[in-house]
Amino acid sequence: MCILLFSNLIISQELKLKYLGTAGWEMKEGNVTILIDPYISRLKLGDGESTNIDDKRRSFSRKDYFESDSLLIDSIIKNVDYIFVHHSHFDHLSDVPYIAKKTGAKVIATETSCNILRAYGIPKDQLYTVKGGEDYQFDVFSVRVIPSIHSPLNGKHYFDSRTQPDTLKAPLQIKDFVEGGSLMYFIRFKNHTVLTAGSMNFIEREVQGIHPDILLPGVNFSRLEIYNYTERLLKSTGYPKIIIPTHWDNYRVPYGFSQKIPIEKKIMPFIDEVKSASPNSKVIIPVHLETITIN
Repeated sequence: MCILLFSNLIISQELKLKYLGTAGWEMKEGNVTILIDPYISRLKLGDGESTNIDDKRRSFSRKDYFESDSLLIDSIIKNVDYIFVHHSHFDHLSDVPYIAKKTGAKVIATETSCNILRAYGIPKDQLYTVKGGEDYQFDVFSVRVIPSIHSPLNGKHYFDSRTQPDTLKAPLQIKDFVEGGSLMYFIRFKNHTVLTAGSMNFIEREVQGIHPDILLPGVNFSRLEIYNYTERLLKSTGYPKIIIPTHWDNYRVPYGFSQKIPIEKKIMPFIDEVKSASPNSKVIIPVHLETITIN
């Protein structure tokens, strides 16, 4: 079992991954750049224990209209070819309209996500609506779209079958970014394969036989509501060589604020679970906006 804390450590010049926070990633191999759930704005939502007294930004409620932090996005996101969205909650989708307009990137997402994007003026030729089961070949990579299921929030009481129609009008209140179904993505680059997740849950039969080089599993607290989550996920995916936790950080504070508590309370116990289930896997703890380069 090997544990690595990545900042600017470079181990090759092949696949480059950058953690954007929440379930968000930038992936680059060759000339293609893919974003996964790019939520950059990191709104100060509410005034609960996840907020920080030193964060002097405006506080939002779920009834407020979402506003992207365009200056911050422009400082981080440059050229993008494709954007994959796992589901339509605000912490996955809400910055995608601005990024898609800014870059012209193609977006692969559920019907609800695409309806929201159309409401924000994204043209149909930029949108690929999927439901899970698709396996698409693009110029230099392919992607299998995998049906999935959302995290069991609220002590397993979470259930939301709402969708958004194609008659939707923007702007949206934060509460209007409903789940609209959940997906995972198995991305095949030339030299690497990556399995992404946007939640702390999965459908076992859908991931069995998929053996990625790199697994990006959700590791927030709600994974503990799932029976043998880590053991079952790693076994089903062939005990991946590299595991990089996602959707573990406190995304209600800006970049640069301490993530010590989430690392101690979420990632470190997860690492113990991986050590028990897959001792030959390498766990990488990502740092916000730092590049991990994998050979």
